[in-house]
Amino acid sequence: MNLIRSPRVAQVAFAFFLLFTLIGFTTTETAARGRHSRGRAARRVARGGRMSRHERRLLARSGRRGRVRLSKREMRAERARLAREESAYLAKLERRAGHKLSKRERAAEMRKFGSKHRREIEEARRRAEAARLAAIARQRALDEGMRNEVQANIARDSTVGEDLEVRNAAIAALGNHAGTVVVMDPRSGRVYTVVNQEWALRRGFKPCSTIKLVTGVAGLCEKVIQPVETVSDGSKYRIDLTDALAYSNNSYFQSVGGQVGFDKMVSYARELGLGEKTGINYANESPGKVPLLKSGYAVNHMSSHGDDFEITAIQLASLVSAMSNGGKLLVPHLPRTPEEDAHFKTEVRRRINISDETWKRMVPGMIGAVNYGSGKKAYRPEQTVAGKTGTCIGQGAWLGLFTSYAPVVNPRLAVVVITRGTDAHGHLPAAVAGNIYRALSPRFGTLINFQIAAADEGDETPNGNGNKKAAALNEENKETKAAIEAEENGDNSADNANAGNANANANNAAGTDPKSKVKPTVMTIENKAKPAAKPTASPAKTNSKEANDGRPRRTQPDQQ
Repeated sequence: MNLIRSPRVAQVAFAFFLLFTLIGFTTTETAARGRHSRGRAARRVARGGRMSRHERRLLARSGRRGRVRLSKREMRAERARLAREESAYLAKLERRAGHKLSKRERAAEMRKFGSKHRREIEEARRRAEAARLAAIARQRALDEGMRNEVQANIARDSTVGEDLEVRNAAIAALGNHAGTVVVMDPRSGRVYTVVNQEWALRRGFKPCSTIKLVTGVAGLCEKVIQPVETVSDGSKYRIDLTDALAYSNNSYFQSVGGQVGFDKMVSYARELGLGEKTGINYANESPGKVPLLKSGYAVNHMSSHGDDFEITAIQLASLVSAMSNGGKLLVPHLPRTPEEDAHFKTEVRRRINISDETWKRMVPGMIGAVNYGSGKKAYRPEQTVAGKTGTCIGQGAWLGLFTSYAPVVNPRLAVVVITRGTDAHGHLPAAVAGNIYRALSPRFGTLINFQIAAADEGDETPNGNGNKKAAALNEENKETKAAIEAEENGDNSADNANAGNANANANNAAGTDPKSKVKPTVMTIENKAKPAAKPTASPAKTNSKEANDGRPRRTQPDQQ
């Protein structure tokens, strides 16, 4: 067969000819476009704006330090901006010289430009580091001033009539931190000690997340929170009142407070004793403060952060005592003489018009906060503690609050701790209260084995669903970390960062979750001592490699 005369061979040869012609034309056009581009800057853009090795190293090092972390899009935008600046710099030099620069001249000018750019980056980083160190120094000076003020206040405290054993335990637990402690009997209103009476009685503080106790009670009374309702937290989890209290979830309580409304929120706060004096027999007690008017999203944020509220430590102690004794708002009283101590009488300021069922439904979340949630530093195996944490920036400094009572069955102590300064945002008040409960346990504790809910597998594993859910729901910790980062970077708007991260409201998709593995808990608040209840739930199963400390935990199901 004659291959030269074959029509198929001719067609294939012609196709190869067209392909090579097209490739050659494209290569020639690209080369011509590259020759006519403006210098090195345009070529860097054409290659994707590659940075020098030194610049990449500096950027990676600063990213590892946690001060500069750019996304891929931001990196591309930064490279394009730098390339435009280089191109504009070359164009300016050429206009000034009146002719185009040679290849060698452009390379020399680009080296000068790159060196200047690196010096500017280093100078900006030095200024940022200096600002960060200055902010830290200012905060340390502020902390030292507050600690000195607290020690001076404690030295001036009147200890006549106080229980010295309780006072010594509270002072030892507080240590050298700037704060105040109130310890009282939630059943009778007897005050055992008030450490730093100036801050506890005469100065109001922002309640932070402890205002969620008011929001929860208001939501239950107004039927906003349903008995078996769970709502989406905006991610893959669904959350109920117990988890919202335990993890101090802001979105949940913002949604509840928005539905309750400003007027009713303030009325419930006043009913629970906020905005008025407790009547304690100390001079110059502060009544605190409640907001006058709010509308829109400000009501939601107020319901989770306590904006424009001012509350004293003794008011928090009265509030949590009322929650523990079934709704009796007592008048705190310190017996100052032996006769007064021997004939001590409980004085009820008023009976709060809230059902016992409402108080009972608040208890599991408060216990969960101590057993596995935001207040777990207060956990004591000797007795079951119910409490609520609060962390935010108020009155120009970090605030940490913890209000609690124990034991849950037959409560004998109500402990409130408020601290200020940089150490307040690590839930220090919960740790202080836990140490007080431990020191006073031989005298006031009631050893019980009260199981809240059975734990399923994955609860406390290092990478288990429990930790993932805790990290997702604990929005108070997220805001705290964001504010700390802004503060360490020398940003004076740390308070704005603290508030800005809570702008997402929870979705109100209600309904029961068929996948929920949490076993319901009925908590009965008793005023008389009863035999210890035996756990009815099965023993907790866990994949944790650590030894089981016997702490009762709530299940953390991975709910879709």
